[in-house]
Amino acid sequence: MHSHWRKIAIGAVIGVVAIIGAAWSWKWLGLGDRRPALAEVKPLAPITRSSKIIAPVAIALTAIRETMEREAPHDLSGKPDLSSMPFMDKIDMGWSVSRGPFTVEPRREGLAISTALSGTMRASGQLSGPAAGLHDLLGNLFGSGSAPRDGDSQPEKRDQRADIRGDVTLIARPALLPEWRLEPNLTSQVTVADASFDMMGMKLSVPQQVKPLLEQAINGQVTLLQSQLRADPFLELAAREKWAQMCRSISLGATAPGMPDLWLELRPTRAFAAQPGLDQNSVLLTLGVEAETRIVPNETKPDCPFPPQLNIVPQMEQGQISIAVPIDIPFTEVNRLMEAQLKGKTFPEDKSGAFNATIQSVNLAPSGDRLLISVAVRANETKTWFGFGADATIHVWGRPVLDRARQTMRLNDITLDVESESAFGMLGAAARAAVPYLQKVLADNAVVDLAPIADNARRNIAAAVADFRKRTDSVRVDAELVDLRLVDLEFDAKTVRVIAEAEGKARAAVLKLDAR
Repeated sequence: MHSHWRKIAIGAVIGVVAIIGAAWSWKWLGLGDRRPALAEVKPLAPITRSSKIIAPVAIALTAIRETMEREAPHDLSGKPDLSSMPFMDKIDMGWSVSRGPFTVEPRREGLAISTALSGTMRASGQLSGPAAGLHDLLGNLFGSGSAPRDGDSQPEKRDQRADIRGDVTLIARPALLPEWRLEPNLTSQVTVADASFDMMGMKLSVPQQVKPLLEQAINGQVTLLQSQLRADPFLELAAREKWAQMCRSISLGATAPGMPDLWLELRPTRAFAAQPGLDQNSVLLTLGVEAETRIVPNETKPDCPFPPQLNIVPQMEQGQISIAVPIDIPFTEVNRLMEAQLKGKTFPEDKSGAFNATIQSVNLAPSGDRLLISVAVRANETKTWFGFGADATIHVWGRPVLDRARQTMRLNDITLDVESESAFGMLGAAARAAVPYLQKVLADNAVVDLAPIADNARRNIAAAVADFRKRTDSVRVDAELVDLRLVDLEFDAKTVRVIAEAEGKARAAVLKLDAR
């Protein structure tokens, strides 16, 4: 009996030594950590994304009315040409009108600027020379007073007056020109109420005499105004100011602790606009700028030549800010974040199997379009009183994808590498039975939270967008960042690149037009 137990003890010692020797040789020969060969990964190409800022500019009709009140003359006057009319060479005839306040309103045919006209047409004169014998006609001419008396050397001078009532309307159909100018396309419409008076026995129509003269005078003013507006560089000057403000680098801070600061370079390249429209309160211009954006390691001073031409485009979505932001994250930081998620995880979680393992470290290595996840674990068998354990590295393949809804990077299509089937060596089938649990742990926990990186970019871009705000008595510019979301992901051997899109709103209102 004693001999029997001694044989059992000797056998157990031999078994333990064999197992320990096997484990030692497994580790010494590197059989437990044969990392699969990695496929080549193409370097990430330098990336430049296109960003847009589109802002509606509302020019208040009240601002246009105030400008017209300030710039348009209040009074007009003139004289008709009477040289072709017999017996009229001694007649002094003229007219004068004053305008009332302007009204500005949108109409189907364009922007209507109207004002009422009121004034006087007057005539005064006397007959002399051959016409002196016709002094009795003067009474008929002026309709009041009396004819000259016998013996008088000069006939009595008489005056005749008639009221002028009417209105003038300017119709503007403004159009943007590629040369950064505004073509007002002004036309005028003049109406004069019917009135008449007698002269030399002839009844003269006030509209017939005055309307052509009014139209000539008003058209002269319209031509002058149209020329001034067409030559006015106000649109180009405002655009140049904002163009220079956009041409810069915006600090994004560091993507991870200990990493250098990154900068978003914003370089405007194209300006475009839609033709003006009208609403009940404003003339609406829609202006847009397209810019190239890229991430750079240092603050730059980009070269942004102002475009000589404004591209005229069809109507477009208004008030849009869309800025594409590529954010590069080094794999060292991705490893740190992934290990923080997985280190210390034990599988099976309920410890119900003949084997359990605890994750000690995690390392990611790019390979083609996949990542190799090398998981170092401490494994123990739990069903015998020996409680054998071993350290091993299990290699698992996974495909990184961006979860847009949760703003995370996670691993999909997780599969065990075939060379890891024997990673636990002496623990054999018990260890291999736990591999599905490892795959589940990785599927559930191999996640990198990118929200802090997105939040950092959002704060910095929001501050940059806020710089465009402007509030004065004449102009109000509002701009704000509404959201930033991650939309794409790619990687090379050293870097994971996520593409963020920042979206916001922009609008401008012109409340007063500066006097020029």
